[in-house]
Amino acid sequence: MAKSARATELRERALADRLHSAAIHLLRRARRGDPLTGATPAQLSALSVLMSGPKTLGDLAAAEQVRAPTISRLAAEMERIGLIRRRDDPDDGRVVRVEMTAKGKRTLGRGRDLRIAEIERRVRRLDPREMTLLAEAVGIVEGMLRDERR
Repeated sequence: MAKSARATELRERALADRLHSAAIHLLRRARRGDPLTGATPAQLSALSVLMSGPKTLGDLAAAEQVRAPTISRLAAEMERIGLIRRRDDPDDGRVVRVEMTAKGKRTLGRGRDLRIAEIERRVRRLDPREMTLLAEAVGIVEGMLRDERR
């Protein structure tokens, strides 16, 4: 491999590492307000999966990368406190789906609002040039997520 190709590879790897670390740290800091929602991190994560619509427990377990017993316990607690409800599948009586309740939507929305407010506090500290650069960088990241070839 040519020196310049190897140097490019190393720069790409270092940039990917920095982006990974920054994203994790930013979201960890933004999640500090999550306890104010009254839901656990696992419950908020499961609710975020249910934003796209009802899911079977198996689908929810796969999305959350946990085993069936774990998701069953989580769903039972979420149902008990009114964040989700179980519904029979209209097409297959053997299948039960879970869906978010209005309380679940409010809880998830509150968590999102708190996280965005924390990030917004940090964004407000930027000078106009940094704000422009950040907006461009966010656009690039959004493009990376839309275009799987990147």
